[in-house]
Amino acid sequence: MHDKPYLTFSRHLKQRFGGRVHKISVDAGFSCPNRGATRNRPGCLFCDPDGSGAVGIDRGFPVAEQIERGKEIMIRKYKARHFLAYFQPFSNTFAPVEHLRKLYDEALAVERVVGLAVGTRPDCVPPPVMDLLAEYHRRTYFWLELGLQSSHDRTLELLRRGHDYSCFLDAYEAAKARGLRVCVHVILGLPGESRADMLATAEEMARLKVDGIKLHLLHVLRGTPLGDLYQQGDIRILEQDEYVSLVADVIERLPSSTLIHRLTGDGPRDTLLAPLWSLNKWEVLNAIDDELQRRGTRQGSWKGKS
Repeated sequence: MHDKPYLTFSRHLKQRFGGRVHKISVDAGFSCPNRGATRNRPGCLFCDPDGSGAVGIDRGFPVAEQIERGKEIMIRKYKARHFLAYFQPFSNTFAPVEHLRKLYDEALAVERVVGLAVGTRPDCVPPPVMDLLAEYHRRTYFWLELGLQSSHDRTLELLRRGHDYSCFLDAYEAAKARGLRVCVHVILGLPGESRADMLATAEEMARLKVDGIKLHLLHVLRGTPLGDLYQQGDIRILEQDEYVSLVADVIERLPSSTLIHRLTGDGPRDTLLAPLWSLNKWEVLNAIDDELQRRGTRQGSWKGKS
């Protein structure tokens, strides 16, 4: 784990490719079941109208051109040499197989792109799509990123996800049967969830020994159903010290083999309603490291005692 008390994805990439590897997010024009074919439905309770992680994406350009534009920025700022094409906003398997193949191949054909990451929902990976993803796993460095958010069905129903936890398990098991690397997305601070609920989700991810995990704090964005509830005073948001302590608890529960892809995030400044402290991303990350150091613990150190 080197300089961190947990196994970072960035360190893993550096070891595998002999240098830093930067993700470039692309919007390939997908939608999702909750948005409808034209993205004109409200989607999940928390969903940004522009899609998750849409900040900084050059929409409206072909996939290859989006990647080239992203490369220019990464090379100028970080002297980057290798890149992963990250199909990020909305559900990036929500299309016929041949259309998916065309877009994924277009991304891989860009110079210095060494692999793919595809974000989607567990109800958007039927067997033909999963077989296609397995092809890319054999061809290149590949990650399937599955949005779960919570292992509790009552929470998934409240979020209007349109699937339950058993649907996630089916997709996860189908992916692992094909040898795919799977990164699971989990949101901390969801409405109605207690600390025990959130840690139960973490312990379930530990039971599954997921290959990777992304932890997100709940962002409240203007223009979302969640934003409306927040402005009515119906939603409570975690304070920074609560979130830091909770993330440390989660890290302790995860197996030492699970790659930590993300520990926090920052929403779009122009639409973020709460929590505003999330904009200080490095402060939050440093506080998580400090908390683990204060405890004298690390990833995988939890032994089932409260």
